[in-house]
Amino acid sequence: MDFGLIASSFAQVFAPATLLYTLIGAAGGILIGSIPGLTATMGIALLVPFTYGLDFIPGVAMLLGIFCGGMYGGSIAAILIHTPGTPAAAATVLDGYPMGQKGEPGRALTISLFSSFCGGIIGALVMTFLSPTISRAALKFGPAEFFALAVFGLSVIVSISGKSITKGLISACFGLLIGTVGMDKTCAYLRFFKLRGLYDGIPFIPALIGLFAVSEVIANFEHMLRGTESKKIASAGNIKNPVLSYLRSVVSNICPRGEDLRRIWKHIIKGGLIGTFIGSIPGAGGDIAAFVSYSEAKRSSKKPEEFGNGSPEGIAAAECANNGCSGGAMIPMLALGVPGDSNTAVLMGAFIMHGFQPGPMMYVEHLDIVYSVFGALLAANLAFLIIGMFGVKLFTKVISVERYFLLPCILILSLVGAYSINQSMFDVYFAIVMGVIGYLLQKYEFPLSPILLALILGPLCESNIRRYMQIVDGKFATIFTRPICLVFFALALASLVTAILNRRKIEKREAEALRQAD
Repeated sequence: MDFGLIASSFAQVFAPATLLYTLIGAAGGILIGSIPGLTATMGIALLVPFTYGLDFIPGVAMLLGIFCGGMYGGSIAAILIHTPGTPAAAATVLDGYPMGQKGEPGRALTISLFSSFCGGIIGALVMTFLSPTISRAALKFGPAEFFALAVFGLSVIVSISGKSITKGLISACFGLLIGTVGMDKTCAYLRFFKLRGLYDGIPFIPALIGLFAVSEVIANFEHMLRGTESKKIASAGNIKNPVLSYLRSVVSNICPRGEDLRRIWKHIIKGGLIGTFIGSIPGAGGDIAAFVSYSEAKRSSKKPEEFGNGSPEGIAAAECANNGCSGGAMIPMLALGVPGDSNTAVLMGAFIMHGFQPGPMMYVEHLDIVYSVFGALLAANLAFLIIGMFGVKLFTKVISVERYFLLPCILILSLVGAYSINQSMFDVYFAIVMGVIGYLLQKYEFPLSPILLALILGPLCESNIRRYMQIVDGKFATIFTRPICLVFFALALASLVTAILNRRKIEKREAEALRQAD
């Protein structure tokens, strides 16, 4: 590795003009990511034409700022309004929103910001030093390995089922069932409902918005009508010097409190590595990585009963993993010319537009450009840390707004986000229908996250097992001769067993607490 070339490439990235473009991109990414329905992919796609007049390095730095800022921005809506701003933030809802409802939204956002930054840095460092090695490993993934990965992901459902595993499994089955709606990818047969808006399957972003945002708005309206509204967020008290108080809060937003840091640092390291590995597999993404990391954090935690009730470990594990994916997804794009996810697919188009073809020859013909991209990803993570540091105090003001003003705004933004994906009113109506379903499920204490995870992994599982069965002429047993598949199956079994044992441990502790209370 040519460290002199790395230094000169990084010097171009950390030039004042390039850093300014990175900060602009990060600010735009955070804004886009925090609005339900507007994804980082959309932001990158919209700004690619504007980078044509820029040099390559400032242009790609701005796009990477949007990428990383958007990944973090999704957690803001997840924590404050129970709506993942992006699919990758779906696991953050599980503990981020409960912590916010306890009167600690600033604490949750600080943990999210710090964990997102650490995950992004881990992903960027791994990409810098190990991208050729990891990309060769990613090449070994075929339909069988993707099926095994999906099975492993589905095993996480037990960990995120909340108080009742049975209800969690019922929710997951519902998600798997509606995931089969639409055109069959293998034989082009239209299954179930013959509605034009469902030809390509359940629209995922509108489903996410409906399940979390619209259902939450309906539930809050019900509380307002019945006069049972509660859980007011704690106020900051009387502040004699608001400017000084704000500056102090900015400094404190850089790092979580000492007690939280002691609890989350191990999960940050694990989450960053999990996110980088899963992100480096083409077709996998931050949403899968976040749920896998969350499940691992709950499995290894000394206090698994806190998960789902505002655990800092849960927030850190989810956010570190989905931001680690930003570096992981860049690995196959740069080393193989294969985008790791939808964000890097658009970034690849930007590379080609500027005259660079991602792939193995990049490391031979344009090594300086490769190192510049590494530096730009590090700068992008620093940029969203700086903006997030100043923004945490402002973000928390959202939930201090009166409910009768806030709820209509959330509903309108959510439905606009649902419409913006395909510019289709069908998606808006579908989001409303899913919102009613989500409201009814929550009313009877059925968890919503298993539905979302099943919608992500169900189609992946089905399409890959069918492709594999065609390749091996229906001999399913041959899948157990593939080492990577065996590893994922073993991990899935371990995940199920530990989740069940954790559930029993939690029930035992709750029973002891009740006896002591009596």
